[in-house]
Amino acid sequence: MGPALKRLGSMPVEVSSFVGRRDELLQVQRDLTAFRLVTLTGLGGVGKTRLALQVAEKVRRVFPDGVWFVELAALGDPALLEQTVADALGVRDYSARSPLAALAGVLAAKRLLLVLDNCEHLRDACARLAAELLAVAPGLRILATSRHTLCTTGERVFQVPPLPAPDPDHMPGPEELCRVESVRLFVERAAAVLPDFEPDAATRATIARICHRLDGLPLAVELAATRIRVLAPEQILRRLDDRFRLLVGGSRSVPRHQTLRASIDWTFAQCTVLERILWARVSVFADGFDLDAAEAVCAGGGIERSSVIDLMAALVDKSILTEVGRRRSVHYRMLETLRLYGREMLRGTGEEPGLSRRHRDYYHGLVARVEAGWLGPDQVAGCERLRLDHANVRIALDFCLTEPGEHQVGLAMVAALWTYWIACGAVSEGHHWLTHALALAPEPTPIRAKALWIAGWAAQTRGDFTGAAAALRECRVLAEQLQYEAALAYSVRYAACAAMAQGDHSGALTLFEDALTRHRVLGDKVGVVSLLVMLAFCYCLRSDAAHGDLDHAKALCDECVERCSAVGESWCRSYALYVHGLALWKQNEYGAARTKVTESLRLSHALNDLVGIGRSLELLAWMDAGHRCGRAARLFGAAAAIWHTVGVPLAGITSLLSDRENAEQRVRRAQGFHTAFRDGEKLSPDQAVAYALGDNETITTRASLPAPASRAPAVTLTRRELQVAELVAEGLSNKEIAARLVIAQRTAEGHVERSLAKLGFSKRAQLAAWMAGRRGNRDQ
Repeated sequence: MGPALKRLGSMPVEVSSFVGRRDELLQVQRDLTAFRLVTLTGLGGVGKTRLALQVAEKVRRVFPDGVWFVELAALGDPALLEQTVADALGVRDYSARSPLAALAGVLAAKRLLLVLDNCEHLRDACARLAAELLAVAPGLRILATSRHTLCTTGERVFQVPPLPAPDPDHMPGPEELCRVESVRLFVERAAAVLPDFEPDAATRATIARICHRLDGLPLAVELAATRIRVLAPEQILRRLDDRFRLLVGGSRSVPRHQTLRASIDWTFAQCTVLERILWARVSVFADGFDLDAAEAVCAGGGIERSSVIDLMAALVDKSILTEVGRRRSVHYRMLETLRLYGREMLRGTGEEPGLSRRHRDYYHGLVARVEAGWLGPDQVAGCERLRLDHANVRIALDFCLTEPGEHQVGLAMVAALWTYWIACGAVSEGHHWLTHALALAPEPTPIRAKALWIAGWAAQTRGDFTGAAAALRECRVLAEQLQYEAALAYSVRYAACAAMAQGDHSGALTLFEDALTRHRVLGDKVGVVSLLVMLAFCYCLRSDAAHGDLDHAKALCDECVERCSAVGESWCRSYALYVHGLALWKQNEYGAARTKVTESLRLSHALNDLVGIGRSLELLAWMDAGHRCGRAARLFGAAAAIWHTVGVPLAGITSLLSDRENAEQRVRRAQGFHTAFRDGEKLSPDQAVAYALGDNETITTRASLPAPASRAPAVTLTRRELQVAELVAEGLSNKEIAARLVIAQRTAEGHVERSLAKLGFSKRAQLAAWMAGRRGNRDQ
């Protein structure tokens, strides 16, 4: 059985209620039972995405491996489709495999639903991807939304109709009118902006005429309903009629796409001049943005920076923008139909080139800040921010590599993303951008030298030592020509990595020591810290007792941990703890080794670092071999699942495989090995970490359906959730909890939110009171 996915799905939170569509919901559910690929088609604004989300929620219980949503509207490059889907499913790959091969490996034994949203501009690529995945994953179903069919074998097409709208010439009675779906939608959305809105029979009849005028198109109805704050329904109808006669010549028999266009035109006309300008300008963003980004990119040219927030609020009130993600900071999104409209308006102003450059500048600055703050406490937050803004970063990179005169900036931006590529397991995407940028910017510049050592590192990570050697040779020649000492240091260190990975430990040590000296002389703190771990690891692999290799390794790890702890760095610290544990294990100091490795595992889990988790699980399995064989077998299974996912067994270090083989052979001789191993394979990374750390009550090795309401289980918190709840009761903030438990702040926030949800609470004070009561009951 293949590895478990990290979560059991990823669905966006719907910010408004779903109205009607009972027949459509039942039909699409039936189609998904009979067909493995179902495509919802229809014009923009008809409600394809909302219907897909509702169907996915209805069938969630049928798919034990989850329902996964992939938004494609912001993706412009078909070459990145596979990586985008892999990112959405949490599939990280560090090998030379293509993202498609990594996806196929993970999905082969899964039973899940994949929702691909907004496929029309990537139709051919989506069709190919669907065909490839469905061929290798018999338990996979795909639900796609597109303005056009994918035109691939086995596709079932469902044309999404508008909502039923009453005929003014045959108006139903008041009771029946209340049940008409388009009228219900208008009333619900109007009540959302005007809470005391309660239409009488005459007003409902007017609303029915509005819905008929808008052909029952959900987006058009929602936009009209938002005007209820400033216009009565009769005024909305009159103004719509006036606008439509102006736009479509008075004909009432016009295509629905023209109706939608007229509706959006009318909404645009209802905005103030500055609101229209901002609507057009924010269309340069992809898949969301925050207030800081909007102020940096969209202010100027008639819009004061201080007024952006009020204009954004006005666009939210008109349902042009939607607020999402309130946990840390508000993010704003725009429906793709409205974003494309805004982009069209922007082109008409002549501002598009300048706005695109300012957009690029903002995200280039963000990337540079994350790189500069990598060695510090903002490491995890920086990666999360880049993951959140991945679509905007891609647009900025695409601008650089397609706009004449911007290629050097693009190369600098790609190079600055090197920590992100490795932390997020997107080495294939990094390789894609590096290859493209290096080809477009051949000038012998320092930034090219930097990009070349990063390309060498990426090639090594993917197991391509020939490509890595070529890139590092060019880097070294260019660095010597430019007298660029930093690039020289990195070219030497990655030459050492190649030697180590291919078994030449003595040669690698010589090169590592040379590189470490260069980094120290340059005062390169990031280079020194990360190289200390590599050097220590190489000493561990050589394990020459006569030269005190293992003691050298432990001393280097201690220096690394000390440096990392001083600045709040976590990534290198987790690896230094692992290597220290490996050295102790080789010296038969098992208790001390286990302490180091479990601490490393906690950090790797907080960082969501699958390679680090896999390494620690492996080493803990070795430690348990021979005396706790059942536990060791489960850990071996859990680690094997992770290696299957990331594609790099033991991160490519073949010299450790003999240690692994010896330990596994001891465990295989124990009774029940295969059953325990398979149980371990079924664990998600979260479950495997909980098992390894002893939180056994959180483990479930089989997917289960939710309990019926009549048999609802008692509310229980996991051991970690109870720990966090105890600290909440002590009055600690999420940041303070994260520091106390040595976990990421986002992880602490997640524990708090899950605990509140489980207990039905909305405030931390309620959770604190519950913990106090629990302690009181325990003490009685």
